[in-house]
Amino acid sequence: MDALWPPQDRGGDGASSHGLAPLGLAVSGGPDSLALLLLAHAAFAGDIAVISIDHGLRPEAASEVAMVRNICAELSVAFTAQTVKVPPGNVQAKAREARYTAIGSWAQKEGIGAVATAHHADDQAETLLMRLARGSGLAGLAGVRAWGNIPETEIPLIRPLLWARKAQLEALVIDAGVTPIRDPSNTNPAFDRVRVRDHLAEHDWLDAQALSASAGHLAEGWRALEWYAQIDWEEMVSREEGAEAPTYRYYANVPRVIQIETVCRIIDELGGRATRSEAGRAADRLWRGQNASLSGVLITASTEKIAKVGVEMRVWRFSPEPARKTH
Repeated sequence: MDALWPPQDRGGDGASSHGLAPLGLAVSGGPDSLALLLLAHAAFAGDIAVISIDHGLRPEAASEVAMVRNICAELSVAFTAQTVKVPPGNVQAKAREARYTAIGSWAQKEGIGAVATAHHADDQAETLLMRLARGSGLAGLAGVRAWGNIPETEIPLIRPLLWARKAQLEALVIDAGVTPIRDPSNTNPAFDRVRVRDHLAEHDWLDAQALSASAGHLAEGWRALEWYAQIDWEEMVSREEGAEAPTYRYYANVPRVIQIETVCRIIDELGGRATRSEAGRAADRLWRGQNASLSGVLITASTEKIAKVGVEMRVWRFSPEPARKTH
């Protein structure tokens, strides 16, 4: 926890017993999140708060939230229940979006300093295998991050249990005399994650701890690329003044993976949104000297000789696409 949420970052407005911003916990009542609750209570007694969310997908969910409420009452932990509505679509993905939106609103309202979730080594291994199977890029293969921010907020989102195996966490809960909830969706083979979980259980040569460690190494590599991409943005991108429409000039002479990050960022600055796959295809066209169009942005490719160093460099210019004429 000290590495993920340093003590000097835990200042608050007196909301907790020691004047620190409390640590928020997302607790569903399953063995993983109950272990997180018990461990956090042991480490930060009086400085934690819990939110439990009913996604409205199963009739048992309300009683499960009530069970978490009762455990928090026994531990004298602040508790909030929240019901969310999951829109149609990919159920697990939409539920996750609704969950994090609710967690972010709660954390902001309650002055939470950081929010912890109970992702563990088995989750990380499953995520890595799923993304490998989908051909994900490095950003995806970095897996579940140990730290980040709750979407659309500046509140830290931390995962302090990525070192732990699921069996360890479950044993801790059972030893504490608590009976965890069993979500039937966690054994439903209709979900990709369940099938990957079953595959890991069947093949002991696939070590979840080692796979989790590999995801951690990939995450370190991705952080280095993010650092390089920031330098590329600061040194190689400029906004051209005097143009009728906002125009960005990009001297694109870095490895493709960095180009993609910079292209996405410029598109975002111009009010569009592009996936890394889309930005990669556009960068490939531009590298060949062809123009590209992406998310309402026109990108033109050219070269310029930089007088200061006497080197010719690729230059890509980004501007909003002109409005289409209608008849």
